[in-house]
Amino acid sequence: MKAIVVTDQAAGTAGMKLAERPEPAAAINDVIVQIHASGFVPTELEWPSTWIDRRDRDRTPSIPGHELAGVVTALGYGTTGLSVGQRVFGLADWYRDGALAEYVAIEARNLAPLPGDVDFTVGASLPISGLTAWQGLFQHGRFQAGQCVLAHGATGAVGSMVTQLAREAGAYVIGTGRAADRQKALDLGAKEFVDLDNDTLEDVGRVDLVFDVIGGDIQKRSVALLRAGGTLVSIVGPSEARPADGLAVDFVVESDRAQLSEIVRRVRDGRLRTNIGDVSPLDEAVAALNPTERRKGKTIISVLP
Repeated sequence: MKAIVVTDQAAGTAGMKLAERPEPAAAINDVIVQIHASGFVPTELEWPSTWIDRRDRDRTPSIPGHELAGVVTALGYGTTGLSVGQRVFGLADWYRDGALAEYVAIEARNLAPLPGDVDFTVGASLPISGLTAWQGLFQHGRFQAGQCVLAHGATGAVGSMVTQLAREAGAYVIGTGRAADRQKALDLGAKEFVDLDNDTLEDVGRVDLVFDVIGGDIQKRSVALLRAGGTLVSIVGPSEARPADGLAVDFVVESDRAQLSEIVRRVRDGRLRTNIGDVSPLDEAVAALNPTERRKGKTIISVLP
């Protein structure tokens, strides 16, 4: 099969290559999925799991890309809950070869059914951003209706999901980003917008929850904005500054079939908009994932048009 492989951590995305790789075999409780579309997060190439297995052994050449949508073509021994020919989407295991390929072997529990009226490119755009926003808000953030949420990077892949899910759940959302992002953030449901280059972050007043995708100085300044008992949720590692009276949480997203189903249901209902930018074929994936300029929206690789 065709796949994008990486062998050199120092080379980053520039070290990606299109290569021929053996088709995967299904282990116990696995399915084989023929990939129609896949997503990729550039920071994957900084994760140890891309380069070594759980016993710290080199596993290159490895196939990155862990967001996928496609069709089940085979079942491993003991697999239940899915069937051959079923449309699915989900999040592949970090320590196994990913979805920038024509086929992937994945545990069935990491997949959810993809309704027939949802495009594969949409399905592939949802797992990491959607699950990260959902888990950060509702599991780790202890969000409650009526709270004020500060959503950093409000128009990015994760931030746009945070903004929409929080708004729908009854939050007063304050989004942040660059000046050009203001109108999009407001369209997504933010009530206020802070241009981090020109506005004063501290002017927003007190908030109940900060969802941080930036880190560094912005994260430190955001901690000071939390009300007593507030929560800082970070996806960029442990916070250097912790709230005096509150909670700081950093987490790694996990696949969850029920949550994936809730997310895609909101997409179908029109309550949740995806953030797709360019869609490129697998043969052009290396160039697409090495953009020469800032792109708006998530790049999706169309493996099987």
